[in-house]
Amino acid sequence: MRNSLPLLFLLLLTTRQWAGAQTQSALTARQDKVSLTFALAPDGRPSYAVSYGPKPVVLPSRLGLAFADGQGFDGPLTLVGSDVKDVDETWQPVWGEVKSIRNHYQQLTVRLRQSAPPGRLLTLVFRVFADGVGFRYELPAQPALQYFTVQDEKTEFNLPANHKAFWIPGDYDSNEYTYSTTRLSEVNSAGIEAIQLKSAPQRVQTPLMLKSDDGLYVNIHEAALVNYPAMMLDVDTNTFGLRSHLVPDALGAKAYLQAPEHTPWRTIVVADNAPAVLASKLILNLNEPTKLTETSWIRPQKFVGVWWEMHVNKASWNYSDVSNLKLADTDWSKLTPNGHHGANTQNVKRYIDFAAKYGLQSVLVEGWNVGWEDWANNWKEEVFDFVTPYPDFAVAELQQYAQSKGVKLMMHHETSSSVTNYERRQDAAYRFMQGHNYDAVKTGYVGRIIPRGEHHDGQWMVNHYVRTAQKTADNHIMVDMHESVRPTGLHRTYPNWLANEAARGNEFNAWSSGNPPEHETILPFTRLMGGPMDYTPGIFQIKLDDWNPERNKGKQVHTTLAKQLALYVTMYSPLQMAADLPEAYEQHLDAFRFIQDVPVDWDDTRILLAEPGDYLTTVRKAKGKEEWYLGAITDENARRQSVKLDFLTPGQRYEATIYADGKNASWNNNPMAYQIRRVKVDSRSTLPLALAPGGGAAVSFKPVSK
Repeated sequence: MRNSLPLLFLLLLTTRQWAGAQTQSALTARQDKVSLTFALAPDGRPSYAVSYGPKPVVLPSRLGLAFADGQGFDGPLTLVGSDVKDVDETWQPVWGEVKSIRNHYQQLTVRLRQSAPPGRLLTLVFRVFADGVGFRYELPAQPALQYFTVQDEKTEFNLPANHKAFWIPGDYDSNEYTYSTTRLSEVNSAGIEAIQLKSAPQRVQTPLMLKSDDGLYVNIHEAALVNYPAMMLDVDTNTFGLRSHLVPDALGAKAYLQAPEHTPWRTIVVADNAPAVLASKLILNLNEPTKLTETSWIRPQKFVGVWWEMHVNKASWNYSDVSNLKLADTDWSKLTPNGHHGANTQNVKRYIDFAAKYGLQSVLVEGWNVGWEDWANNWKEEVFDFVTPYPDFAVAELQQYAQSKGVKLMMHHETSSSVTNYERRQDAAYRFMQGHNYDAVKTGYVGRIIPRGEHHDGQWMVNHYVRTAQKTADNHIMVDMHESVRPTGLHRTYPNWLANEAARGNEFNAWSSGNPPEHETILPFTRLMGGPMDYTPGIFQIKLDDWNPERNKGKQVHTTLAKQLALYVTMYSPLQMAADLPEAYEQHLDAFRFIQDVPVDWDDTRILLAEPGDYLTTVRKAKGKEEWYLGAITDENARRQSVKLDFLTPGQRYEATIYADGKNASWNNNPMAYQIRRVKVDSRSTLPLALAPGGGAAVSFKPVSK
């Protein structure tokens, strides 16, 4: 109540100013319940507003760009012209959650000119969909505008009320935080331990998920982030306004551009129910069609890997326990092995055998290449060369062995954030991959970026990620980027860019306070709005001290085993890891059957039940098959659900195999208790599900004869 009078005065004042502006130059676009209005304020500054039916989504909010030369578009502008057009088309993704996507919007294009010299031109493009709005700044080629530096972006999102927000700090270098759930007025990251760079207390990352008290769900993010820094949001905790904040470079500038140019799209997804937010394809639709002329070599897949055993302290990435080595001067064959290097030939063969036996397509191997002895926290330029294996990793032998088993090996390129080093060596690294039958790579960017002073989410690194997507595509290589900027739908343009991490993944359960049970119910509404995540689900040995009692004492994954299965459906990715060790799966092969069966490419997706931070139930139809798969997860609270199966094909009978939490299961006390049962169902059936605290359920539906 302490801010109610100032806020009321502000709203009245803003409404009057907006009304005055509308009499001058109000322009509108609409699609179903979503409407957008553009206007020039009396002082010539552009503004926009968004509503959903009678409810305001974004109050009149400023637009503009400030340039380093002081002649940007943050001052008075005049309207030159405008036009409206309608677009309704359908396109087919190379892979995805659905077989085809409708792209239906009304576009408002507004052309503006600076009132004062040099009279530069700016175009604003708004696209209004049935589930939200996207808009961007376009800077056409013109004599008065060639090279320019963006110093600030004036985009605002003035919200009508003190919404509930699901947020993480606006860290320039990491998205690996647990989510806070507060009112906008309570956003404050001052007490949160920073992973790399301390965020300003009221700065948050996008995607930002919001819920209003009057029943609207609003998601703010961006689409098609290319040649521009990531957008974060500064929260005014008094007025509930949000203002764009661009990640700076080493000199404090935001973006170096050359006309003609445009910014990424700023996106606002809005709906009156949570499932509709997750079903939105607005961000994908705002990205360009694929740049690749041939895509048959791109294969969604499941994989295992020499990875988790390092996180649970059963093995190491490094071959020897020494330090202060120089890449070019070290004779790696003379180093004394530490005896617990994970990426050795015999161990990798064990994973290949497991993948071949159970129908998984690939094996990721981390720690195969020299340099891991001296890689962390040194801000060192040349750590890895990406072509030299350790003495105990037989590249040619493993290539032949994997081929004989019908399994692919997946490359790992940890750059240690020495990105200049990686870019110098990429051509040689990709030739090495092609010469040894690797067609997928997982890149990593742990640490502080080199060039020094650049940030993971700044323009320089954004351009690196896009260049890497294009360069891997040129070499027919699929890529999975970790510690990168969060995605913005660019997997439509570069479908070989299968996944990113760019969030707090499952591995945090192994060496930190872990991920709270609500974490996976929030991620689909936040991080996954822009694209798939390599979350690495499928951990069966929930209590981690079984692997190394001394170093893992008290550590565990904060879910039940059944919830780990459900994540293969609720956490979408065309690249899914069976993340645990083979010996963990071999003790529970009846539950592992779901990981074997569940696809990674889909013809249809339905969000049946959802509430951010609480629960999520998703069902998907396998690509080209009459099979459906369901995942249901909950937070720390137990839940009962009654799921209607009307998504199934009428007249067809199915066998439903239900992988559920066991009796008295819970994430903290009895996490590995599960039960499997089978029932016959059809589209008229209802399936009861009981989810334990921190638990879940996974269900496969396979057709049977009547």
